[in-house]
Amino acid sequence: MLTAATACSSGGATSQDGKTELTIATFNEFGYEELLKEYEAAHPDVKLTQRKTGQGAPHHQNLFTKLGAGSGLADIEAVEEGYLSQVMDKAGQFNDLAEIGPKIEDGRWLKWKTDAATKDGKQIGYGTDIGPLAMCYRKDLFEKAGLPSDPQAVKALFATWDSYFAAGDQFIAKSGGVAWFDSASQVFNAMHNQHELGYFDKSDKLVVDSNPAIKADWTAVTNAVAKGQSAKLVAWSNEWNSGFKAGAFATKTCPSWMLGVIEAQAGPENKGKWAVTDAFPNGGGNWGGSYLTVPKQSKNAKKAAEVAAWLTAPEQQIKAFKAKGTFPSQVKALDDPALLEQVNAYFGDVKAGALFAAQAKKVGAAQYKGPKDGQVQENVFSPALQSVEQGKSADEGWKTAVAEAQKVAK
Repeated sequence: MLTAATACSSGGATSQDGKTELTIATFNEFGYEELLKEYEAAHPDVKLTQRKTGQGAPHHQNLFTKLGAGSGLADIEAVEEGYLSQVMDKAGQFNDLAEIGPKIEDGRWLKWKTDAATKDGKQIGYGTDIGPLAMCYRKDLFEKAGLPSDPQAVKALFATWDSYFAAGDQFIAKSGGVAWFDSASQVFNAMHNQHELGYFDKSDKLVVDSNPAIKADWTAVTNAVAKGQSAKLVAWSNEWNSGFKAGAFATKTCPSWMLGVIEAQAGPENKGKWAVTDAFPNGGGNWGGSYLTVPKQSKNAKKAAEVAAWLTAPEQQIKAFKAKGTFPSQVKALDDPALLEQVNAYFGDVKAGALFAAQAKKVGAAQYKGPKDGQVQENVFSPALQSVEQGKSADEGWKTAVAEAQKVAK
């Protein structure tokens, strides 16, 4: 509500003391508070104001509302990857940062990160953080079920999705009722996001019913559900949160930021029981991360681009990482000792920074997502998979998903 109330006019004004006033709209925690002060100190002719929203959904709702209205946006608008496809669909309302921004060294970002925010040769966003995927698991539950528990020894279990589900069968046979994973949709989404195309092809035609990879993922996950591998929890629900503390499931698809979620929900009594390994089925994957964009509504777009470029330089991203744990997408930052030496005590003193830096480099090409990709994932496939967990047949769930996706795509 605060963002909506304060974002009534575009930024880029000049203050009474002659400073260029620029606004930056972010959500959650980007780690920019001290960085903005640092930039102002080095650029006394610039005054920066941060509009910070607690959650991503209202921030993006405000973004799209102001895009439609034609005014009211900040000079710099943060965009989370889940909303990026909708922004790319409106790319004409954003500046090409490669054109108006300062010259940036080639290869600043991981290629897949930059590619996702580039359309028709125009760079719409500068990459901020990412969420490279590894696998988290409960060492004590693995041991009870007779599975290896050392982070190196378990890597073979997580080599492919076939090996992952096969290990799940072994675990369920001896787990005494504990599930293998938390939620069908959490696993399905990770599998699906590894493919070249999302739910739409590059002409934005829905391919749910014609892309065999989507049906193959559906079949693999729903087969695992039928065998009792899912805890049938809805992600982010109270039951899901308490499932970490109760030991309701043994494995978790685990982006870098999930370590904090697990520690907060599992609590101090489970310290050392959770582990993370530098393996993820079928290679790398990413879940999460954002970009900084400069809407064409900005009256000082070039200066805004300079600020955005500075904030997304490797040196600043390491500072943001130290401040709020936002995992950097910049190649040099991924080799920074401050990142590589970061240790997570809750997960057995693992060098989590180095582990996730290695995982980030395993991610392949950026997946193409149509403008309604996120709606299909959240409003169609997640509920359809939940219905299968609740007793609907996999075939009926698939038919429902296809039909509902077609409605969304119209």
